[in-house]
Amino acid sequence: MRMTDRGLLALVRHEGLVPGPYLDVKQVWTFGIGHTAAAGPPNPAAMPRGMPADLDAGISEAFRVFRADLAHYEAAVLRVVKVPLAPHELDALVSFHYNTGGIAKAALTRHLNAGNRVAAADAFLNWRRPASIIPRRKAERDLFRHGRYPGGTIPVWSVDHTGRVDFSRPIRRLTEDEALALARGPSPTPPVRKPAPDTPTGWLARLVAFFSTLIRRA
Repeated sequence: MRMTDRGLLALVRHEGLVPGPYLDVKQVWTFGIGHTAAAGPPNPAAMPRGMPADLDAGISEAFRVFRADLAHYEAAVLRVVKVPLAPHELDALVSFHYNTGGIAKAALTRHLNAGNRVAAADAFLNWRRPASIIPRRKAERDLFRHGRYPGGTIPVWSVDHTGRVDFSRPIRRLTEDEALALARGPSPTPPVRKPAPDTPTGWLARLVAFFSTLIRRA
């Protein structure tokens, strides 16, 4: 089970996108779509500071790292939750865990596994620090309880060489289609299968070519 497309977009929208290493509100070096060293490589503290020379490449790299992180967080949620989940419930839980890393110890998980979804929804608001995160917690709670998804474009923010993000105005806004294509990654190209020389199809092709040559020479 994976996040739905709408859930994935909601998560990216909550996080925003910074295509260079930055210091978050807790002064932790972060990159791209909320990636920190706790989720695995790359380590944002060791990345070149400032904006990438190629913005498109920087955005693509942010989504590549996001795809790897997302698989980790989806698996963690499914590992600790013992009851069946509706798609919108999984979306809300993964968004919560992606931001907090606390799904295994959260009261909401205990309530959910005990079958009390109302208490589980209310417990999203237990994780409300810093105060600026409260709107996100409320959005995750409403998504879990009612299936309400936010909408809109995904902002891309600039960052300077000190790790400070300029939130005054995004340098780009990705449409939902653009963000979803980047988040899901390139589709694998199916291999082109050629008939083997010793198959009937292969022999037929060679016979047709042989008689075509005779006709042209006649």
